[in-house]
Amino acid sequence: MKQIIRQMIQDVPYNVHLFVKEAKENQFLIGEQLDAVFSSASLIKVPILLAVLDHLERTNQSLDHRLEITPENVVEFSVLTEQKVTTCTIYELLVWMIITSDNSATNVLIDYIGMEGLNHYFSNFGLTQTKLQRKMMDFKRLEQGFDNVTTARDMAHVFTSLYRQTLLSQHNNTIAIDILSRQRIYEGLKRYLVGDVKIAHKTGGLETVDHDVGIIYTETVDYIIGVFVTEVSNNDEARQLIGRISKVVYNEFMGKERNGK
Repeated sequence: MKQIIRQMIQDVPYNVHLFVKEAKENQFLIGEQLDAVFSSASLIKVPILLAVLDHLERTNQSLDHRLEITPENVVEFSVLTEQKVTTCTIYELLVWMIITSDNSATNVLIDYIGMEGLNHYFSNFGLTQTKLQRKMMDFKRLEQGFDNVTTARDMAHVFTSLYRQTLLSQHNNTIAIDILSRQRIYEGLKRYLVGDVKIAHKTGGLETVDHDVGIIYTETVDYIIGVFVTEVSNNDEARQLIGRISKVVYNEFMGKERNGK
């Protein structure tokens, strides 16, 4: 598996960061550029999801609490923008932020917790390089050199913590996994997987990056995989690469299952 994937990485003109690990184990089966910092794109929405749920726990607030969608937080390519809604429950905002990667919902939630509060939460739960430095679609701030960033190791920590239920109450952890499992974007990790494979994951993409990371659930072994492609010149080609890597890993684990290993 390692040799095949490394050859795949060498054969493309892009920069690839990735990890593969069994969900119950600490060591990485494969780890490439684990600590190199890259633009997170919409991957940043997963730690935001956790931060909001943690805030609700600590303040004893309800997921049914409604937040105003102010004009400055409304951006294009948003389900909320399409509906022209002016308020939403926190639960609805979390769902849209993840399953369709809704940027208006994300911006409302960033204001709800505050950028400083979010970064403080990220640091407190062990993310060493993940930083939120701009709202979604804020290209002016991006041009000034402020981007949202993360690493493969940080994303591995996020999804391992989710799988092991070490950050949130069992109730809220279940909510987070459920939302991630309802992801509607399947152009990466699930692209070439045959059958009804359960995956709790999040994608992220900009013109020059394409990412997908999540938990793959199988009957005998659950594993966590993240593939993060930067310096991209062809987004669909990058997503195909993520899909091919994911298929190699899945086939490896399914082979172990069939052989009783």
